[in-house]
Amino acid sequence: MRTFTRVAAGRLAGVFKILSTLLWLAACSSSPQEAPVQDLSPPPSQKLTHHTVTRGDTLFSIAWRYGLDYKALARRNGIDAEYRIYPGQRLALDVRLKPVAKPPPAKPKLRSKSQTKSAPVVPAPQPSNNQLRWRWPVQGKILQRFSPNNGLNKGIDIVGNLGQPVLSAAPGMVVYAGNGVRGYGNLLIVKHNQRYLSAYAHSRRILVREGDRVKAGQKIAEIGSSGTDRNKLHFEIRRNGKPVDPLKYLPKR
Repeated sequence: MRTFTRVAAGRLAGVFKILSTLLWLAACSSSPQEAPVQDLSPPPSQKLTHHTVTRGDTLFSIAWRYGLDYKALARRNGIDAEYRIYPGQRLALDVRLKPVAKPPPAKPKLRSKSQTKSAPVVPAPQPSNNQLRWRWPVQGKILQRFSPNNGLNKGIDIVGNLGQPVLSAAPGMVVYAGNGVRGYGNLLIVKHNQRYLSAYAHSRRILVREGDRVKAGQKIAEIGSSGTDRNKLHFEIRRNGKPVDPLKYLPKR
């Protein structure tokens, strides 16, 4: 009896040992393998080289957004002096490269005797760079000044009351009126001549349209808080596409 018990116990121990081994192998095969370490940090930012025109864009607003001279942007993309662009058009932003080749001009068609030659379009005269006399667009306390080093503020911020008139700082033509430039809210851009543009941001209401010619001191908008947290006017002057300190152009007060 004792012999039988010892044999049975030995067999049970062997079976238990085999089962333990099988269970250990099964656990090893089913345990997940350690995943390789991956760097999930975002890739470094890359400078955009192209912009696809969307509805509401103008050549001037695109140049403003990327800090470019609108004339250089037009030359780079083979755009004529009318500066017309269309939705879906892809514009190269690397303005220092060679301009896009223009197609050869079409041969003029012969005119019949009954046709008349249309009069050339003569653009309205614009003040020269030396004739510009800047004036304050609003009267109010300066909330934030121009930041030339870090570029956080490309103009000046002037505190105002809701609905307070915003005046054109110099004569010129409205080349953008909309809210398609991020961070500016309702934005107006006025072209004064071939060198200078001015901008009026965060308006509650815009009172002029693209293509309108405005006089110095003309009411063009109303102060608001569109795109910002308080009622104010953000005012910029750009010379050849680059922001300059408006306080160096506006009269002392």
